[in-house]
Amino acid sequence: MQHYDTIVIGIGAMGSSTLYRLARQGQRVLGLERFDLGHTMGSSHGVNRIIRLAYFEDPRYVPLLRRAYELWRETEQLAGEQLLYVTGGLDVGVEHGEVVQGTLSACRAYDLPYEVLSAAELTARFPAYRLPDGYVGVHQPDAGFVASERAIMVHVSLAIRHGAQVHAREKVSAIEPREGRVTVVTERGRYEAGQVVVSAGAWLSDLIPDLQRTAMPERQVLGWFQPKAPELFSMGRFPVSILESELGSFYQFPTWGVPGFKIGRHHHRRECGHADRLSREPTAADETVLREALRSFFPDADGPTLRLSACLYTNTPDEHFIIDRLPGHPEVVVASPCSGHGFKFASVMGEILADLATTGESALDVSLFSLARFRENGANQG
Repeated sequence: MQHYDTIVIGIGAMGSSTLYRLARQGQRVLGLERFDLGHTMGSSHGVNRIIRLAYFEDPRYVPLLRRAYELWRETEQLAGEQLLYVTGGLDVGVEHGEVVQGTLSACRAYDLPYEVLSAAELTARFPAYRLPDGYVGVHQPDAGFVASERAIMVHVSLAIRHGAQVHAREKVSAIEPREGRVTVVTERGRYEAGQVVVSAGAWLSDLIPDLQRTAMPERQVLGWFQPKAPELFSMGRFPVSILESELGSFYQFPTWGVPGFKIGRHHHRRECGHADRLSREPTAADETVLREALRSFFPDADGPTLRLSACLYTNTPDEHFIIDRLPGHPEVVVASPCSGHGFKFASVMGEILADLATTGESALDVSLFSLARFRENGANQG
């Protein structure tokens, strides 16, 4: 049996960053991934993911995001390539809606620069938008996106540079914690370590059955469409944005990396189930969901379909993360699920998880993500 200081299971957003941070600390570390590195079965493909400081979900995320920005820039320097692109960001909806009010709360709590634009002002500045009267937008200049697929590869490359071992196409079948050690069983063998970080995303409950009801996979579909006026959706003309509307909550990107205007709907069609049984093949119904938003709010992007891509959320009941040690098994650190908004935090979560695995604590406050909150709220985890 091979022995390691720490084993990381799942080398996606959180796992790749954690692997790098542990290896950089001098740990003997193994990363296990059931698919290829950079696969399209999970949550992190689709070219890029939004990053934003004005976090409407909860202002307590803002200190984590500030550190995430610092670490993304540090990683860029080490890798010699850009990963974080600042475009500015818009949070749009009715004035007293959750997105607008939550964004304003985060900006005011942490003294972030922002500007509130009426529907007319927003459309004048960003003519790709068409908004009904009564809508407003909060513009925050620090938002942008992270090149998600490249970021994973960069973290893995840096981890290997620091001595990490990585085994792709090796599925974990069991985690066996006992007396301060953990045995990880795969289809190829058995490995032992002092700690294991489980960042398996939509397959988390396969490895930790007690989280079956707490970590629920959900199918998500992203679309790229050929704009009728492509200049309106180009970098520098269109920011990343989130739009809360009667049709649902949508998120958008300027054209970058691949052709087309990228758009997705949060909780796309609310299709939940086991990760292996959720379809990865987009359908006409998936396209219809996205086209409704294009026709209503971005009519100049309502051109031919260029690409549709399915990915997975893994949601908790309150849609906050899980970052904690498994009750009764302190050797097992649980990382994720991220409820559809986790990638932007990958850089800082790697640092946090590496610290939890090696010292048992983090300098940053992660109490919001404790497993105990589900017991306190009476949520059934099993």
